[in-house]
Amino acid sequence: MFVDEIDVFVKGGDGGAGCVSFRREKFVPYGGPDGGDGGDGGSIWLEASAALTTLLDFHYKRHYHAERGTHGEGSNRHGASGSDLVLKVPLGTVVSDRDTGERLADLTTHGQRELAIRGAHGGRGNARFATSTNRAPRRADLGRRGPERWLHLELRLLADVGVIGFPNAGKSTLVSRLSAAKPKIADYPFTTLEPTLGIVRADGDRSFVIADLPGLIPGAAQGKGLGHQFLRHTERTRLLLHMLDLDPQSGRDPVDDLRAIDDELAGYSAELARRPQLIVANKADLPDAVENRARVERFCAENALALRVISAATGAGLTELVRAIAARLDTVPPLISAPESSPGDTSMSSPPASSAS
Repeated sequence: MFVDEIDVFVKGGDGGAGCVSFRREKFVPYGGPDGGDGGDGGSIWLEASAALTTLLDFHYKRHYHAERGTHGEGSNRHGASGSDLVLKVPLGTVVSDRDTGERLADLTTHGQRELAIRGAHGGRGNARFATSTNRAPRRADLGRRGPERWLHLELRLLADVGVIGFPNAGKSTLVSRLSAAKPKIADYPFTTLEPTLGIVRADGDRSFVIADLPGLIPGAAQGKGLGHQFLRHTERTRLLLHMLDLDPQSGRDPVDDLRAIDDELAGYSAELARRPQLIVANKADLPDAVENRARVERFCAENALALRVISAATGAGLTELVRAIAARLDTVPPLISAPESSPGDTSMSSPPASSAS
């Protein structure tokens, strides 16, 4: 099961209570207060991990509580602080506050940590309240209750190339031929219900990540079909591989399909509509696809669009396509930079060096 959006509850550890205690020692009649402070509660961190590809783990457990601090004791013994809790999430996870919608963090690099919730401070022991006029204070603070919040986690896949197109255009077949990924392939609409990632080796040391994205239909920008679930994942791809179906038996016009999908991209995001594209006409091996192929070639020539004609089923044109993708990626800059942290105790922020272990 592919889970790419979920709400989780996080609570920082409660602080330990301070202690009321007085020194008791033979021949020392006025030992004075020696109650220690309570320990601080543990914090909860989110850490990006390249080993994860889905938020499925959070589907089975949605409530997370950090360890509380222990109480202070006599002889000025302070309570131990609670251990921090680290929750691992896939690369490309966007974290926001569920109730306010405020974006808190964008975890895009392996090992990047962000603070989800900070633990509460422990209470002060009575030794803290001793003064020249109050030498025997019988007061100590209770530990503070740990803060809590609901977080919304949204996964946006990180890939160099996103394969888009109408259902049954051959996207899954292409990804299966170019990489070791094994997406489901069948002759019916919406065979692909979840994105699939594969790694493609171009030449020498060059490789790129390709994503087989669910099929798109008119109205997806308004949520029809897979709608925003599809379009959300296109935002993190550097290059869009726009697949067209040349098969006349599909009953669709490939040029109209090209325009329709571009309209959906523009309706979802103006920036996404400007994303570099490489047009790929598939199923050129079919003998009755000649007319559709000619129409697509004329349209792309008139609009200065880069076009590759292939057959994902037979493998024709795939070597040239991989080289063209690699060459195009060399000219496309990275999309994502590390986000700036928001201020505040309960905001997402980078951990201090001592918390990295």
